[in-house]
Amino acid sequence: MFSFGMSARKLLLLVIDAIMVILAALVTAIIMPGAAIWYELATVEVVALIAGVLILSRLMLKTYNSIWRFADSREYLLLIISDSIACVACMFIVTVSNIEIVYVYVICTCMLSLLAALFSRFAYRQIRYYSRNGTRTMTDSTKKKRVAIIGAGYAGTTLVEELQNGAHSIYKPVCFFDSSRSKIGSFIHGVRVCDYENMDRILNESDIDEIIIAIPSLTAARRMEMVNTCMEAGCKVKMYEYPFVRADRVKVGKQSNKLALRDIDIEDLLPRDSISFDMSNVNSLVNNSIVLVTGGGGSIGSELCRQVASMAPKKLIILDIYENSAFEIQQELIAKYGGSLNLAVEIASVRDLAKLEKVFAHHHPEIVFHAAAHKHVPLMEDSCDEAVKNNVFGTYNLVETSEKFFVKKFIMISTDKAVNPTNVMGATKRMCEMIIQSKRNSNTYFVAVRFGNVLGSNGSVIPMFTKQILAGGPITITDRRITRYFMTIPEAVQLVMQAGAMAAKSEIFVLDMGQPVKIVDLAENMIRLAGLTPYKEIDIVEIGLRPGEKLYEELLMQSDSLTGTGIEKIFIDREKAIGDDELHVKLTILRGAMESDDMDDIRNALKRVVPTYRDPTLINSRVSISSGTLADISYLDERRTAN
Repeated sequence: MFSFGMSARKLLLLVIDAIMVILAALVTAIIMPGAAIWYELATVEVVALIAGVLILSRLMLKTYNSIWRFADSREYLLLIISDSIACVACMFIVTVSNIEIVYVYVICTCMLSLLAALFSRFAYRQIRYYSRNGTRTMTDSTKKKRVAIIGAGYAGTTLVEELQNGAHSIYKPVCFFDSSRSKIGSFIHGVRVCDYENMDRILNESDIDEIIIAIPSLTAARRMEMVNTCMEAGCKVKMYEYPFVRADRVKVGKQSNKLALRDIDIEDLLPRDSISFDMSNVNSLVNNSIVLVTGGGGSIGSELCRQVASMAPKKLIILDIYENSAFEIQQELIAKYGGSLNLAVEIASVRDLAKLEKVFAHHHPEIVFHAAAHKHVPLMEDSCDEAVKNNVFGTYNLVETSEKFFVKKFIMISTDKAVNPTNVMGATKRMCEMIIQSKRNSNTYFVAVRFGNVLGSNGSVIPMFTKQILAGGPITITDRRITRYFMTIPEAVQLVMQAGAMAAKSEIFVLDMGQPVKIVDLAENMIRLAGLTPYKEIDIVEIGLRPGEKLYEELLMQSDSLTGTGIEKIFIDREKAIGDDELHVKLTILRGAMESDDMDDIRNALKRVVPTYRDPTLINSRVSISSGTLADISYLDERRTAN
């Protein structure tokens, strides 16, 4: 049976074009003055010549390869060029063949044929559109979500076409918002372009359900401003991702539908642009190397495992004390890579020196990423001994074992809380940095990577706020003035791996993370992202600073010790290192305190070995207070009134 596949459609269109050329030749002969003369010229030979050359030209320029229901100006322009070439070719053939015909007849026939071809293709598009969309009832139309689109550029125009032409689109474009004076007041695909400066007023006056931001080149500050304006107007906000942006988003579940519309992420509200690095040098580090990741089942550790696995290591070893999390990342990697990835999982603690040596003797890792640590500040205040055992002596065990088994590079994850620490966790991580810095003369390259809070990591504020919102609130914050540096998991992992690639001798790498974020602003934005109103539908309550918590974090020990690396946003803090003898004295002090099994003794020992360890009340007292005291809640009362 004859199949109307793609080739059949081409053949059908070709036959229709041939018929239209013949009709054009006859119509030209009829409408031209002196019809009798033109009838004589419109011989079968001449008509066949014109039809053959026109169709041949269209075939050569591949106009029949276009799917005309998706055609744009380029396809129509190509058809015009094709027929222009064919017209010139016909006149040339007529001249060299001495065919008795007037050139104007050839020109008129070609022009009429072109008009017929353009009209037929445009008509087909319109018929196709109305057959798919025009048959819907008015009831269906009223169910569509009324949307405004920010950005009347190419991305916004493409989005409107998708929304208008999609057979199952649930959106009805109402207006554009743009700041270009040349576009304001005009229409694009029947949708009016409004002044962005008047967006607040128009949103308040219009019945708009959602707003879609369709500007791929937005800076972080501009994106934050737009999103906040839209959310304050009570509108749900989505981002339209252009194909090249879409491909860069690797996190699962980012796309909300086939239109590549996604909900606003909390990451979109960071006061800086997303940071990405050239990973080619990292690939050369990991490729065909034996890589060990401690804490491989955690938030950062598991993402490190994913990135390492994608770079074809000789072997990847996941080491973790928690078998459930290690099992999850193991199964994920097996499902993705199968037998192509040489994968091993070791359930072990970095505290267990004998087990570490056994693992290293068996696998002989060349690169070690150390992500295993106790990191929860309040818990470690109550369990100082566990923090010291795991973070300090666990790291020391791993460092000594790596040196013993000739590891090439050792990259430890540190934290901004290690800078002028005010809590046990930060102090132990600063001690870990000292261990790394003491190994300047080792054959193994030891480095530490220091960054701030990681969005979405286990135990971070984002999952906690999400649970509180789902429970109906309230969201609890420790203090309205508290600020933190934030980065995404991909940014954190890229920084760690870049540091590994650049690792030299006992350095501390720091990422320029832009401006810190107020936690209260983060809480308010998360409530708005959930489609709710802060302080009305979800309240925000201060509960007071927790033990060891300070109002702000610092990323650098001293600004004058900061040097560049040649890679934008990455710096090295060249804090003065301690020697092996001094390190052993510090470790001896800690061991002695651990034997007493007294939390105060351990805390005091940490203050002796980490000179920058300070009481949080002293640090917090330096923060300028605009109004009130820690117990003053007038700020939140004002926000409740404003909302």
